[in-house]
Amino acid sequence: MFAQYSFPEQFLEYVDTWPSSQASPMRLSVADSMRRSWSRPLASVGRPVPLDSLLAYRKSLSPKPPLTIFILRAFGKALAEEPASAGYLIGEHIVHPRAFDIGVAVQVEDGVLVPVLRKVDTRTVEELMEEYLELVSRARERRLPEDNIGGGIATVTNFGTFGLVWGTPIPLPSETLILGIGAGVKKPVWSEEEGKFIPVTEADLVLTFDHRVVDGGGAGMLLNRIAELLQEPAKL
Repeated sequence: MFAQYSFPEQFLEYVDTWPSSQASPMRLSVADSMRRSWSRPLASVGRPVPLDSLLAYRKSLSPKPPLTIFILRAFGKALAEEPASAGYLIGEHIVHPRAFDIGVAVQVEDGVLVPVLRKVDTRTVEELMEEYLELVSRARERRLPEDNIGGGIATVTNFGTFGLVWGTPIPLPSETLILGIGAGVKKPVWSEEEGKFIPVTEADLVLTFDHRVVDGGGAGMLLNRIAELLQEPAKL
């Protein structure tokens, strides 16, 4: 077991004397997945996105969809416009996905589960919300349906739910992309139209990508498109 992971060799002398606990199967699975993910060159790009129009639109809906639903929908639409961004490098070819199935990171007691929502680019916010809420509940109960396990092309993680404003998420080994969003923060932003600073709620979007498949410019354009879509929530 120790040979699978890298740590200072002198640490071995403390294995039998320092407090320890048995890692759960879930923890070991996450550890192995992250180790395999880092076997390729990963990079991240980030940018702020204004949320005021999205929050106002969300407030007008009943029931109110979680913010993650809008992120999913914008991500799916942007990828459908530029599928090569989520391609797989296989030999000398980049295989472009035809189905835009996107996972959502769900924190559970001893790790993370990633239920996958299918055909995100073709479904309404209402349809996605209903399935998302059920999958989150079932993930926490460890009862995910087989149809919603694996096979995603990308993942969304909302680390803003923990009050965090920034993070660099790591994509699953089988995926090229992961999109994270931080907590919304009210900031003073200069308005040319009003000639003064106005309060704007912004959150940082962070896209981590496999640099073998996507360059920084391409990742940046994808992230900009996602931000554009989020600022027109009624069209999602």
